Amino acid sequence: MSRIGKQPIPIPAGVEVSVDGVVVRVKGPKGELSRDVHPAMAIEIDDDPNQLRVVRPDDSRANRSLHGLTRSLISNMVEGVVSPFEKQLEIHGVGYQAVLDGNNLNLSVGFAHMVKLALPDGVSCELPSATLVKVIGCDKQAVGQFAANVRAVRPPEPYKGKGIRYRDEYVRRKQGKAFAGAGG
Repeated sequence: MSRIGKQPIPIPAGVEVSVDGVVVRVKGPKGELSRDVHPAMAIEIDDDPNQLRVVRPDDSRANRSLHGLTRSLISNMVEGVVSPFEKQLEIHGVGYQAVLDGNNLNLSVGFAHMVKLALPDGVSCELPSATLVKVIGCDKQAVGQFAANVRAVRPPEPYKGKGIRYRDEYVRRKQGKAFAGAGG
């Protein structure tokens, strides 16, 4: 039995979960999400302890792997509508900065042009400073993908550490060239 798949998903107060065939809809105070689950997985809602269970039909390899995955995806949906997910990115480099312009994130990171990234639906950005970007949203996948897209504009380089990195990311630094001075 899947260790993750067999655990029930607690539904907090103020969150509504509805299952319509293969579509799971979760509505909470911070937003609303829906996802299609695999038709082999059955979702049962218990009203007494107010929890949700994912049940698999048999122990085939495909169903075992879908069991834990489906449970994790639904659990992330329930968690996201209660407290949104957040990724923080730091911008390192002289003159590198980010500017929020309506529904676009404009990055000035050493190119001759300003890089403009459109914010996807359900994802918002906050800029506490010009070099710190907070990506916030209910959908864990959308937040992570947009943060990865922002980082991919200028990944951190190993010699001076310039670029865009996650807040908790460690960048291994290289020494660089040594001067071949008086050896002749």
